[in-house]
Amino acid sequence: MSALVLLCGSARSVDRGAPPTPAHDVLDTYFDMKVDDPYRWLENGDDPAVKRWSAVQDARTRKYLDGLPLRKPIFERLWRQISKTSSSFYSLYVVGNRIFAFYNQPPKQQPMIVLLARELDPSKAQIIVDPNALNPKGTTAIDWFVPSPDGKRVAVSLSDNGSENGSLHVFDVASRREIGEVIPRVQYPTAGGSVAWRADSTGFWYTRYPGPDRPAAEQHFFQKVYFHRIGDKPAKDAYALGEDFPKVAEIFLDNRFNANHVLVTVANGDGGEYAHYLIAPDGSTRQVTHFEDKVVAAVIGPDDQLYLVSRKDAPRGKLLKLDLAEPSLERARLIMPESQYVIQPGGEFGGEPVVVTSRALYVREVDGGPSRVAVFDHDGIPQGVMPLPDLATVDEVEPLWDGTLLYSIRTFLRPPYFSRYDEASGTAVETQLAQTSPVSYPDAEVVREFATSKDGTRVPLSIARRKGLKLDGSHPVLLTGYGGYGLSQTPHFLGPDVRLWLDAGGVYVIANLRGGGEYGEQWHRQGALTQKQNVFDDFAAAARHLVSQKYTSEEHLAISGASNGGLLMGAALTQHPELFRAVVARVGIYDMLRVELDPNGAFNTTEFGSVKNQEQFRALFAYSPYHQVTEDTRYPAVLMATGEHDGRVNPMQSRKMIARLQAATVSGRPVLLSINANAGHGIGSALSIRANQMADAEAFLFDQLGMKLPSEPSPPAPAPQAGEGRPIARTSR
Repeated sequence: MSALVLLCGSARSVDRGAPPTPAHDVLDTYFDMKVDDPYRWLENGDDPAVKRWSAVQDARTRKYLDGLPLRKPIFERLWRQISKTSSSFYSLYVVGNRIFAFYNQPPKQQPMIVLLARELDPSKAQIIVDPNALNPKGTTAIDWFVPSPDGKRVAVSLSDNGSENGSLHVFDVASRREIGEVIPRVQYPTAGGSVAWRADSTGFWYTRYPGPDRPAAEQHFFQKVYFHRIGDKPAKDAYALGEDFPKVAEIFLDNRFNANHVLVTVANGDGGEYAHYLIAPDGSTRQVTHFEDKVVAAVIGPDDQLYLVSRKDAPRGKLLKLDLAEPSLERARLIMPESQYVIQPGGEFGGEPVVVTSRALYVREVDGGPSRVAVFDHDGIPQGVMPLPDLATVDEVEPLWDGTLLYSIRTFLRPPYFSRYDEASGTAVETQLAQTSPVSYPDAEVVREFATSKDGTRVPLSIARRKGLKLDGSHPVLLTGYGGYGLSQTPHFLGPDVRLWLDAGGVYVIANLRGGGEYGEQWHRQGALTQKQNVFDDFAAAARHLVSQKYTSEEHLAISGASNGGLLMGAALTQHPELFRAVVARVGIYDMLRVELDPNGAFNTTEFGSVKNQEQFRALFAYSPYHQVTEDTRYPAVLMATGEHDGRVNPMQSRKMIARLQAATVSGRPVLLSINANAGHGIGSALSIRANQMADAEAFLFDQLGMKLPSEPSPPAPAPQAGEGRPIARTSR
């Protein structure tokens, strides 16, 4: 690829009110194709001219949003409801007869780490690490934590301003004080980070990125594993593993269910290929699986068996069992063949796919979006399923010390809660670990419908609406989706913002698109690399379904998405500008030809493809939103948001896309860019930042779709006291 840059250029803006943006003549050659890039100069975020341009764009957006009469009351309403939401617990980690957990307590800005005693009484939770006290601004976040096997210490990654650029801190649980020196460079958005303690709690293995010994361009690649002994200087930490891993290796360390052996999962970038290694008690290492083996997840059980989720000749997954005494993959035994359900692979945003107790195996499965937990004996014989309501998902299954398991339950219309499952009886009761909210949905329902995509594929839709809704084509509809990385869009509590949307007469829709994991690896692969266009076709089909079924019309249809979902927004609005009235896109990717030049973009090439491959280049160019903007087009109203500290998607993506849209649109509708100086990709952002961004989006959509702010309904009756759990009947497989 070569580039020709001519510094002459012109400033153009058809979006009335938008500041004119100089366009320079920049021409790149990819294989036999010449591609223009007039806003290349906006890539350099350190350029004073880019800083000035960004400030002007953000000021214009703030003037528009803050000038809307609805914006202030919308924020006040959302903030009041968010602040009155009860505390919640998640990412539980059982040590002995105590539980460490993330603890969210609105209106505090950041989640904390707490310790729960065996009675699981939320009122007795002890705060161990509070980032709100460490930084009163609320911009220091906990990326992740791992307690030691003896429960006396906890290793914590902390980062600032939503950057996910974390350093490792060790806290003494009894005194709540930090001990030892900080270990830098353990966490970054590119490959994440993790820790696994030694069984005797005297030290831990951890991930680390290169330091000044390597060029700056390499410092967010080449992740490796080191060992730190408590009390030693980090400079003495010994290298353990990773020298021969790929440049884009993403390493995850785990021994939570068997402290004597550390499982090392190595992802080959973001495309869904994994290799697995074992670290023995003496520190020696051994490779168990390779990328080509198609083992997508593994868990070491307390029975010294390795449980492997394989997609070799089984795109929905099959379960293998391997004795750690002889951990060669060819010795693995099939105990659960592929079924109609997809075994969830875990990964960055998912819990363990398999949980092992002395009595049974618990396997998390998904079926088109909603999930379930299937129960098997140790030989893979079905024993039923854990009790769940309809359209639910389970993120966590945690064995306790008494033959019971805690499992999280999320549904669309109720805040998340944990139930406790008794292995002996096969029944469950709700626990005190339940969130309550001042908003409720007694008048709403979620229905499942299917759109038909361009190639005939049936695309599931979860449609949240008021009961008795008249389908007359008049309703404002907000459609969202993701479609990437094999991530499934599963049920979650819709919360205050969707409640407001429904109260204003709207309908909220989640599309389960190809590229996700809802129907297994085949579903993922049909929306990745050169088949990525299927994702956008699925989304357009979902939009047309909502119009044809008279939920809405093009003039009342809005769409929203973030990250890979932001790419989806860019593709949707450039391929079908006539189909949508308004678009909200957060931290999205829009220039698919230059995204791989950024560190995290290089990790994404196994999912999206690379311009270095001619076939993949042509596919990327064909849908790259930035390159498919055409002049004199009636584009919908657009609100894009980005954060200055985003290490996953370079903010230049939003800058360039907004400049090109502003220069091309002739619809007379605003094309706006919001830039937050104290945020990144959204992970770790302060609660007030997230609430303000929520209010910005809602106010923008209300304004563009002509919606009126409804009166606030009376708060619901108080929820039953936590602990008065009702039994849930056992269900069969």
